[in-house]
Amino acid sequence: MKAITQTTYGTPDVLSLADVALPAVGDRGILVAVRASAVTQGDRRLRAGDFPGISWLPGRLAIGLTGPRRPIPGTVFAGRVVAVGRAVTRFAVGDDVFGTAMRGAHAEHVVVPADGAVGRMPAGMDYAEAATLPYGALTALDFLRDRAAVAPGQRVLIVGASGGVGHHAVQLAHHLGAEVTAVCSARNHDFVRGLGADHVIDYRTTDFTRSGERYDVIFDTLGATSFLRCRRVLAPKGRYLSLIATAGLLLMALGTALVRRRRAIAGVALGTPQQLDDVRELAEAGAFRPVIDARVPLARVADAHARVESGEAQGVVIVDVATRPARASRVAA
Repeated sequence: MKAITQTTYGTPDVLSLADVALPAVGDRGILVAVRASAVTQGDRRLRAGDFPGISWLPGRLAIGLTGPRRPIPGTVFAGRVVAVGRAVTRFAVGDDVFGTAMRGAHAEHVVVPADGAVGRMPAGMDYAEAATLPYGALTALDFLRDRAAVAPGQRVLIVGASGGVGHHAVQLAHHLGAEVTAVCSARNHDFVRGLGADHVIDYRTTDFTRSGERYDVIFDTLGATSFLRCRRVLAPKGRYLSLIATAGLLLMALGTALVRRRRAIAGVALGTPQQLDDVRELAEAGAFRPVIDARVPLARVADAHARVESGEAQGVVIVDVATRPARASRVAA
């Protein structure tokens, strides 16, 4: 099969197209013929070996010190099941699915655990639209609904509101009944308003931490702020959320978890089957609208990485994968 490979960390040009062997399914896996993938900020970090703060060493130990141990990148996919392992009952050959993988989604086929963050695609969506959801929508759901318990009428501020996680966070906060303030560049204001933002702030001209406003939840999707800076504009029981877990923030998260006042919350949204099923239901209900910034063929994944790295993307950069499906079977050959 065709796949993107990388043997070292670096700029997008470390990615190249190659012919590789079809992966084996195993008893509890499913083989998916990938029709669409996405390039996320997570993929960018994995490609560059860019793990912030204290996560650098654990991150490199997990995926490879000098280069990735698993050479095929890609963490998001949508496609069709073409083989299932002997112990799999959750999926059948022919099912259209979407989900996340630890690696390997930038290829014509990927193997994922049947009990992992994979589920049936939302009704009415094509593969490219479905591939916009597993990273950003699942992360927004994990942080806003499950960790921060956003409720109707609360004031929620999203930093990086036009990005891969941010534009899903705006939609979800709006769906949950919050009053949403989006922080992004002026050129993206109309875009985030169209997703449900009630107010917009241009980060280039306005420091929201000095505005005097108060927010029940501040969700920094970029790591552009800090808990100490944002604390003064948090409501008495407000929650500060960040996707970038620095040593200082983790200590503050531990400390503030013991009190009933302003809290810091940080971590990684790994995703569960139930969360992905919830994302599907929310998408079918119209809470998540797929937003595609650009589409590139598999051979041009490096261009997709460059687009994401530029910070200019509105929505998700999709990789259209030309598949040559393997012969459908109950057990991998």
